[in-house]
Amino acid sequence: MKKKEKVNAILKEMAALYPDAGCSLDFSNALELLVATQLAAQCTDARVNIVTKDLFRKYRTVADYAGADLSELEEDIKPTGFFRNKARNIKECCIKLIMDYNGKVPDTMEELLTLPGVGRKTANVILSTIYGKPGIIVDTHCSRLARRIGLTNSENPNIIEKDLMKVVPKDQWAMFSHYLVFHGRNVCHARKPKCEICTILAYCDYGKKKIK
Repeated sequence: MKKKEKVNAILKEMAALYPDAGCSLDFSNALELLVATQLAAQCTDARVNIVTKDLFRKYRTVADYAGADLSELEEDIKPTGFFRNKARNIKECCIKLIMDYNGKVPDTMEELLTLPGVGRKTANVILSTIYGKPGIIVDTHCSRLARRIGLTNSENPNIIEKDLMKVVPKDQWAMFSHYLVFHGRNVCHARKPKCEICTILAYCDYGKKKIK
């Protein structure tokens, strides 16, 4: 089966399996999603949502983050891990938003990548979720499942993104990413994937070899 055919079959299966698939982070505007996505690096969305519940009440604007006391911001986000780097990036990111983008979160990949702490994954989350633009979101789940299914041989997120862009319909880029995340959390675990109950086993190179 060709990769594009495999992807289309997986999309149909996943749409039925995860009808509510989408961004798992809690947010009410572009700034909140930008901050939450940065906090989600090396941290679960569930934990980030716990932290941002209070964080978003305390810091409501770009200026709030830009003018924040760094040590205080570090304490506020400490449970998400790597809090020193994250706090510094969030503060510097918001300073740049004020200086270069009139305090607004930009809507292009090129501009988003100029922001401290923002890589292609975060940029694609913003572009697809806030601005409705196509984007492949390569997180750890997406990376793992894409390799196991046989859609890429790379561990490099940028190469994985390009490989998936070639075989996933453009209007499904973000949803395919979300489906892989949901499946990774529920079935295709890192250490003990539940291949015996997996509904996309027929399309998965790794699973078919394991079951044999």
